[in-house]
Amino acid sequence: MKFDILESACVPLPLENVDTDQIIPARFLSATSRTGFGENLFRDWRFDKAGNKNEAFVLNDPAFKGQVLVAGKNFGCGSSREHAVWAISDYGFKAVVSSFFADIFRNNALNNGLLPVIVPEDYLKYLLELINTEPGTMVRIDLGKQSLSVLPDGEPVSFEINKFKKECLMKGLDDIDYLLSIKEMITAYEFRNTLKR
Repeated sequence: MKFDILESACVPLPLENVDTDQIIPARFLSATSRTGFGENLFRDWRFDKAGNKNEAFVLNDPAFKGQVLVAGKNFGCGSSREHAVWAISDYGFKAVVSSFFADIFRNNALNNGLLPVIVPEDYLKYLLELINTEPGTMVRIDLGKQSLSVLPDGEPVSFEINKFKKECLMKGLDDIDYLLSIKEMITAYEFRNTLKR
């Protein structure tokens, strides 16, 4: 799915050092397809041991909806499981905003069409406070301009992203799809090199 501009309400998760086992507990990792993981996103925070909803947890609060998860610093630390990204995406999130992501999680996100947006810590604090005070706060993420702003007229804050991964996200391609999209260029390059031998 192509990612260009996303305008959405936000779900705040003002917790630091959220690891991949909290995002998707290990006991739910047996499946190999990318679908179905969303129902167990933050499972041990969303539900008690008897399977009852924890009404205090933000994903169970009807005041907060949207495709943007705004999380505390060092989101996605811990093990390298790709399932954590699958769970976040399958739940319906298109982007996660934080001041810092674990490297492996960030790369897994970019490889699976989930945009990790890194903002300064002071801006993250401001955004989390705003969302908590005003549920339904809308943001605009413009991948082309590499900016995030609070709607309707908040000052944009810029974010960095790998140029290649940006192109893949904007075209809706994973790494294999990208290589297939330039197959003719690769073939021509190989042909030219064969002639030089």
